[in-house]
Amino acid sequence: MRPAPRWAAAVLAAAAVLCGCGAQEPEPTVTVFAAASLKESFTALGEEFEERHPGTEVEFSFGGSDTLAAGITGGAPADVFASADGTTMARVTRAGGASGRPKVFARNRLQIVTLPGNPHRIRSLGDLDRPELKVVLCDASVPCGAAARKALDTARLRLSPASYEQDVKSALTKVRLKEADAALVYATDVRAAGDAVAGVEFPEADTALNSYPITVLADAPQPERAAEFVAFVRSAEGRRVLREAGFLEPGPEAP
Repeated sequence: MRPAPRWAAAVLAAAAVLCGCGAQEPEPTVTVFAAASLKESFTALGEEFEERHPGTEVEFSFGGSDTLAAGITGGAPADVFASADGTTMARVTRAGGASGRPKVFARNRLQIVTLPGNPHRIRSLGDLDRPELKVVLCDASVPCGAAARKALDTARLRLSPASYEQDVKSALTKVRLKEADAALVYATDVRAAGDAVAGVEFPEADTALNSYPITVLADAPQPERAAEFVAFVRSAEGRRVLREAGFLEPGPEAP
């Protein structure tokens, strides 16, 4: 076949520009850095948000709040940050990473997680000090670890854990895989694991409630969509999803 003359190619290229047949605008993607304990609830909220905003995608990076905060302050591109405590969020805010004042959208409390049926008959926080038990804690640098330390201090209890984990999901996984007999995790993670584990409540957990703040980040690539996502999380529908996942209401003091 004879090749088309050069002028024909130029005409076709111009026509593509005029009709919009060339490269299209990329669909907006909202990148959310969120605490590991939010994985199930935020995944559901992200799917609902996408349905309400056709053409928008929500991508999540779940992990320990401390690790996520370090990524943000180190320049990792993201639109929204949802932390499992105010201390970690404050580090991002002090570094100029937040576009405004973070808003608390939920709270969480600890539970003891153990194997199905609670074979070791763990009834209280003090039971974790039994020498035959292999106990796992979150590292003190992440919110679940800081909350665990506060609860243990309230009980005047010192534990020598088998390991310190970098996020709450890792601590729970140790129990699920029978690599540990018990761990201190959030009630929401116990609920999400279903029949794979058993949860034990303890009164000292009330002294270590974690408040979860959320913010649009200062360098958000999609600031408008990010603000809409934050508003959706804090809406009545967002709170319903979080409540069903086991989160507590943010409380009257929440901004």
